[in-house]
Amino acid sequence: MVGLSRSAVDDRVIWHDVECASYEADVPLWRDLANAAGGPVLDIGSGTGRIALDLAGRGHEVTAVDADPTLIGALAERARERGVRVNAVAADARSLELPGARFSLAIAPMQVVQLFGSAAGRTAALESVRAHLAPGAHFAAAIADPFEGEPPEVVGPPLPDVREQDGWVFQSQPVFLRRVPGGTEIDRVRQAVSPSGELTESYNTIRLDDLAPEELESDARATGFRVCPRRAVPGTRDYVGSTVVVLEAP
Repeated sequence: MVGLSRSAVDDRVIWHDVECASYEADVPLWRDLANAAGGPVLDIGSGTGRIALDLAGRGHEVTAVDADPTLIGALAERARERGVRVNAVAADARSLELPGARFSLAIAPMQVVQLFGSAAGRTAALESVRAHLAPGAHFAAAIADPFEGEPPEVVGPPLPDVREQDGWVFQSQPVFLRRVPGGTEIDRVRQAVSPSGELTESYNTIRLDDLAPEELESDARATGFRVCPRRAVPGTRDYVGSTVVVLEAP
């Protein structure tokens, strides 16, 4: 990277990495579930491959799905660079069609199931995932409450995510969390400092659906899943903890 010549493609990959790639608290859980499944794994909302590349590097057969072709392209390139095999697919989980594919495990890390925008979107994703699971296979999905059960007015913004790359320094700072009908919006300020010290700033907002584990389990039963005991990912200094709903395909 030279000056301020980063492309829009670079930015999409970089900011995803800044805000997601350093999270490691859930990695042991996905490894355990993949080992127990003993068969092909479907990683939903894979992004640039935080979990898909880890599992593939441990010998698992992995298909990674993300709705953003740019992120999937970065994942595929990183798989080639590492010499691991990942089937990287640009697709929306709500309308996923992988003819003939049957998986022993599907995972949706980092609150992916809270990005589907509505109960209807969530149901569509559940039905699509179930159609790609072998009998007795499992779907594990992480859910988190950004407020951790506290009133919004007493919850401060999380610490910033920071990443250095090729002489650049990138910082993404959550500055405001607010309740909106059916969900939570998180505003971030993204700052990039070039090797020569020039600063650029942009803003980004994401929306997470309000979703209790019981609600997802109820939706899953309605689409034919059986509900299994939940798992948990502990919170860290930088990230809230999450509940992992585990579902079994008939």
